[in-house]
Amino acid sequence: MTDLLIQVLLVEDDDALRASATQALELEGFAVVAFAEAETPLRLLTPDFPGVVVSDVRLPKLDGLEFFQRLRAIDSGLQVIFTTAHGDIEMAVGAMRDGAADFFTKPYSIARLAHAVRQALRQRALVLENRKLRAQLDGETSRATSVQSAAARRLEAITDEVARTDADLLLRGGPGSGKSHRARQIHERSARSGRAFVTVDPGLFANAEADLLLYGRDPSVALSRSGMIERANGGTLVLEDIDQIPFAAQARLAGLVDNRSFLALGAANPRSVDLRIIATARDGSVLAGNPLAERLTGITIALPSLGEMREDIPSTFRRFVSEFEREFEREAEAVTEAEWHHLLTHSWPGNFRELRMYAQNLVLGLTRMADTGEAQATGSSLRDMLAAFERTVLEDALAKTGGNVGEVQRALSIPRKTLYDKLGKHGILPAAFRDN
Repeated sequence: MTDLLIQVLLVEDDDALRASATQALELEGFAVVAFAEAETPLRLLTPDFPGVVVSDVRLPKLDGLEFFQRLRAIDSGLQVIFTTAHGDIEMAVGAMRDGAADFFTKPYSIARLAHAVRQALRQRALVLENRKLRAQLDGETSRATSVQSAAARRLEAITDEVARTDADLLLRGGPGSGKSHRARQIHERSARSGRAFVTVDPGLFANAEADLLLYGRDPSVALSRSGMIERANGGTLVLEDIDQIPFAAQARLAGLVDNRSFLALGAANPRSVDLRIIATARDGSVLAGNPLAERLTGITIALPSLGEMREDIPSTFRRFVSEFEREFEREAEAVTEAEWHHLLTHSWPGNFRELRMYAQNLVLGLTRMADTGEAQATGSSLRDMLAAFERTVLEDALAKTGGNVGEVQRALSIPRKTLYDKLGKHGILPAAFRDN
């Protein structure tokens, strides 16, 4: 079912209620398709369905909860809202725990239902757009040249290795070094890739309702509400900047790490969850005495700075430019020699975040460097700058390996003849880097 006009797929076996709900939702401005049973829409629904499913919990042949499980098998990101009689509230709450968007007790307010549908439509649109962008990025990445720097190749190998495990881990790196992006990559390369990916920012704990947002509320207290931990069930929970999380909150989250269970607000008994937990922390942050760090540093990955992956700057920059060209629907101006000089020589203290912002500003025409600047003033052409950069890379590699050409060849992943050609072109003698 790919018709973009369909916004609400309504499943209700009561003929009168189905007719009245359809009419009321249409008056609210929605395009509605209604069914008396669940089997037919199951045959029609596809993962690209852009709308929302509104279904009764009690249905003939196939009840609403089994219908919901089959919908999740089609696409775990489908937005489903349940309507229920008073006696079926517990069933609806169970569906909410499994990822349903909302539920309403009959008789329900059409205005409130319409509001929930609008929210669910926005969420569904975000899910589909993220998939589209991810597919575009994956396609772009698969066509791009593979990473060149030794640091980047090591990081890719480590990412693949930890993604094959289900162990908790800590990512450490400087500002803008891509910790959140790396956590997402680990999730998407893991067996949990089709499940939820939920990120908890330390700013959450400044919110007066932080506990409600994180742990949810039990139906024994008031209307049940699932929290971020419960929504991550089956998937990956990312705890960002754990050194910035208040100590009391750290201690409570440490219990989640230890037991894989949590206590919702007002609940008498803890709920179990199946999670992989990835934490992040900035380089230099103090983790001594941090209850979370004590539990999550068994596997720690140190993310290299952009300066340590300088060979990858050109290809990474081009990828960022392509992303912003698609986003802003405009083509970037050709990169000048002065701009290439800046790209290759700047220290990039803000790492990938700074490089990404530079690419954005370039596409928008906000940062343009004329060739009358540093590159021309020093008489350097683009060829000269790239040659100087290549010479620097070769000399650094020889210095690190003590002039061992075989190790340099392996580190730079280039054929031996090509390496010797480049050494000869630059007049570099490996023997000069060996200890006598």
